[in-house]
Amino acid sequence: MSFQQVPKHRQLGLSNDQLLNMYTCMLTARKFDERVTLLQRSGRTSFHISSIGQEAAQVGAAFALEKQHDFFLPYYRDYAFVLSVGMTVQELMLAAFFKADDINGGRQMPGHFGYKKHHIVSGSSPVATQVLHAVGIGLTSLMKKEERVAFVTFGEGSSNQGDVHEGFNFAGVFKLPVIFMCENNQYAISIPAHRQVAGRVVDRAAGYGFTGVRVDGNDALEVYRAVKEARERAIRGAGPTLIEAMMYRIPPHSTADDDMLYRTKEEVEYHKEQDGIESFRRYLFDCGILNEEMDRTVHETIMHEVNEATKYADRAPYPAPEDALRYVYADEDEGGDD
Repeated sequence: MSFQQVPKHRQLGLSNDQLLNMYTCMLTARKFDERVTLLQRSGRTSFHISSIGQEAAQVGAAFALEKQHDFFLPYYRDYAFVLSVGMTVQELMLAAFFKADDINGGRQMPGHFGYKKHHIVSGSSPVATQVLHAVGIGLTSLMKKEERVAFVTFGEGSSNQGDVHEGFNFAGVFKLPVIFMCENNQYAISIPAHRQVAGRVVDRAAGYGFTGVRVDGNDALEVYRAVKEARERAIRGAGPTLIEAMMYRIPPHSTADDDMLYRTKEEVEYHKEQDGIESFRRYLFDCGILNEEMDRTVHETIMHEVNEATKYADRAPYPAPEDALRYVYADEDEGGDD
């Protein structure tokens, strides 16, 4: 077989099993997302912010990183990413229902992830604050001479925040092992990208002295390649990378948004045809990695998992009212002698 005939994933060092795992993560995130949207619309949960249309980039990035070694600072749409690095559907569903056993701490809004075991660093609602945290973690890794990176994501709208530019500048000056990934989904709530950025987000990297790469966010393998190369640069001391993954946010900004006030159904339908999960599925079929029977089994397995997670989270207890005071005031019993 000539080099040209070698499948793209083989050229990247990915096995067939890894590709099936990537597909499963993408599809699991999609089915979880669809289920939680239905739960919110039926009044069983209060709020949801969707990631539909962004799963391929998130999974491609996650598989290029080192689980439980690198540090991850996701933003609120990164369900597919956190599933890929170790979170479960049940854990995400507990958060959606605001239950006491929510692994994210029980005090966060849905989509605000935090999981020490999986090196997922808790974020805040003000957008892009996680960028500064990632830079701090990168500095620590550099000072300790650890071969690990901090990977942080944000939207193109929040790329205009001062936190992002301060983070870029500091990371560039000190050549920190940080990977910045902008998930450019074309809208900052209702504001289209061309009204947010006079140019390209990726071009900002040059101004801060490090590498910038723009990729097709609907192509999981291209995102994998970009993040893998960025990680290799960071580990060898070549500094940070800014990756701008181009994609499209299919659903409204959140369940509190009416997106038909600022875009058309025709526009949304066009972008649905570019779905990264479907193109990845076609690639698997073309490579003989997946067939109709296997695909049905994957779907059935995921839906069983989503159904069981929904039942579990729905029945799980809510936090006790007095738990609202936990971690707010010092505990007198832990203060020692006066």
